[in-house]
Amino acid sequence: MEIGKPSRRPGPMAGPSHRDDRTMPSTEHRRQLVLKARKIVIKIGTNVLTDPRGELDRRLIHSLARQIARLHEKGLRVTVVSSGSIGAGMGVMGLARRPTSLPHLQAAASVGQPALLRLFEEGFRKHKLHAAQMLLTRSDFEDRVRYLNIRNTIAALHELSAIPIINENDTVAVDEIRYGDNDIIAALTANLIRADLLVILTVVDGLMDAAGKRLDCVQRVDKEISALARATKSSLGSGGMASKLQAIRRVTEAGDYAVIANGRMRGVLTRLMAGQKVGTLFMTAPNKVSSRKRWIGWSVRPRGAIVVDEGAALALRRGGKSLLAIGVTAIKGQFERGDVVRVHDAKGTEFARGLSNYGVADLSRIKGMRSNQFASVLGEKTYDEVIHRDNLVITEPG
Repeated sequence: MEIGKPSRRPGPMAGPSHRDDRTMPSTEHRRQLVLKARKIVIKIGTNVLTDPRGELDRRLIHSLARQIARLHEKGLRVTVVSSGSIGAGMGVMGLARRPTSLPHLQAAASVGQPALLRLFEEGFRKHKLHAAQMLLTRSDFEDRVRYLNIRNTIAALHELSAIPIINENDTVAVDEIRYGDNDIIAALTANLIRADLLVILTVVDGLMDAAGKRLDCVQRVDKEISALARATKSSLGSGGMASKLQAIRRVTEAGDYAVIANGRMRGVLTRLMAGQKVGTLFMTAPNKVSSRKRWIGWSVRPRGAIVVDEGAALALRRGGKSLLAIGVTAIKGQFERGDVVRVHDAKGTEFARGLSNYGVADLSRIKGMRSNQFASVLGEKTYDEVIHRDNLVITEPG
């Protein structure tokens, strides 16, 4: 579905859920979500999986495996994104503190990953399921061919009664291991398979307001909601609430739902998928985005930026329009034809992303021009549009 076209999501999910309120009761939304959900991505944080000593919590992992097996029995396709390999390695090797150097982090991940998967496999085997390891980096999501191959593999694993256990490949990743992007990996996975729901399990009950009270339901991850994220992070984990909200925004703006819940709560997944008020529910944007546009808007890191005038920004925000050179006022960074670029308005605010039909060299020569002038400047007119509407995604909230 293109941005700007009416949503086809059933009425009960669309009606009161898109009021201007930032938060609202969620009973009916949760009930409808449970009825409609078919594909779920569950991200499990390091501190959920480890005990106070920093060692893998076998009992808890088996409990989560049992709950996931029950969801599988009901016909839900569950994909797990699991942190914990570094924490697991610390426990196996008896390390009291998380390593700080990259080689030692990678070594801890190498030791911990087999131990982590072994416990998942033990838990799933009791329910005639298998744990399937998938080690990925962000580059796997950015390459279009590999991106589609990941999706095909996940689909095949579900058909074979195997639960994909995705983890960032910490043994080789550099930027990713430094920033701890498993929250983002979970969002990318959810967008990749077009999951109906992303569940992020952590060690808090959900997103808390300024008074420390759990928010039941959030309409949109805007600046006010983002400001509620605490600046702290756990001793073993590498992310934080800010990272989780960034991940959730990628999913909800693409047209799906998300929940932050306490992974150590007894029966958390079973209770959540029974429609109980567990964790904080984040509502979806009104329009559901196609798989290709999800890849353009939220999976590929942009190479540069194109600044447009007020008229072009207004037309693009309304939806269904292509970006023409006449509306381009400036170019930032270096990019080639076919690269994903940011689109900024006159104030410098990013509001869209898209595949550019022109590289920096050619675009610099034709910006501000009409398409019928391109041939006289470039020697030929390859494309009428700088970014075609089919390759353009509005990324700003709302």
